[in-house]
Amino acid sequence: MASASSAEASVETVKIKLPEVKIEKRDVVFKVKRYDPEKGSFYWREYKLTITNRTTILDALLRIKETQDSTLAVRYSCRMGICGSCGMVINGTPRLACETKPYDLGTSVITVEPLSNVPPVKDIVTDFDKFFDNHKQVKPWLIRKDEKEQFEDLKEYYPQTEEELNYYLQFSYCIKCGLCYSACPLVFLNKEYLGPQALAQAYRWSADSRDEGAELRLKIVDTDNGVWSCNYSGTCSKVCPKDVDPALAINMVKKMLLSGKRR
Repeated sequence: MASASSAEASVETVKIKLPEVKIEKRDVVFKVKRYDPEKGSFYWREYKLTITNRTTILDALLRIKETQDSTLAVRYSCRMGICGSCGMVINGTPRLACETKPYDLGTSVITVEPLSNVPPVKDIVTDFDKFFDNHKQVKPWLIRKDEKEQFEDLKEYYPQTEEELNYYLQFSYCIKCGLCYSACPLVFLNKEYLGPQALAQAYRWSADSRDEGAELRLKIVDTDNGVWSCNYSGTCSKVCPKDVDPALAINMVKKMLLSGKRR
């Protein structure tokens, strides 16, 4: 019987050669649109920074804050495109700063602005209270007629089929970053409009086969400030970092209302 040491010696070592990553550097000017809450006004500030092809916008802003201007206010959390906290307008387009690399934008001047359609708090940080109020209005949770079952039962409602899951799965990837809300021209024109994020979630929960509250939810969005305010510009879907496609979801809600069918 072979000893443990001889058995270990017989195991071949597999070496994996990782591809070499070429690090490139470039000098970039960051033009940041900042907001002064005491004066209630915006102003621009420029910062010069040397970045690499692996630097993200968020990396750059945090380095500026650490080495050049500690007063710069930036909101962020996970740095992995999951939390949605670092949404901002970069070179005119709403993007996640943690997923956007200056090097990929192909320009030596990067403009950074707070998201549109939401009130500024300080610099690039914005107030999402109305955004989340709109989200809550569509009741973004499973509604069950039996409340005891909903809050006290310890078993699943019932197994969903893959087909049932696919009706809403794409729309469950929303991270509430607000990019679609910022890009929507209708939110700019109608401050009472629920917006693409909330309406997409109205579809996500109404299309869920476990949900029993579609009728209630659809009454909430069947208004001039709901789905009928959308004229399908498609900008919301274009900027979504998770390919949720809120414009499609809004059209699906309209289909539900016109057909009287959930699917």
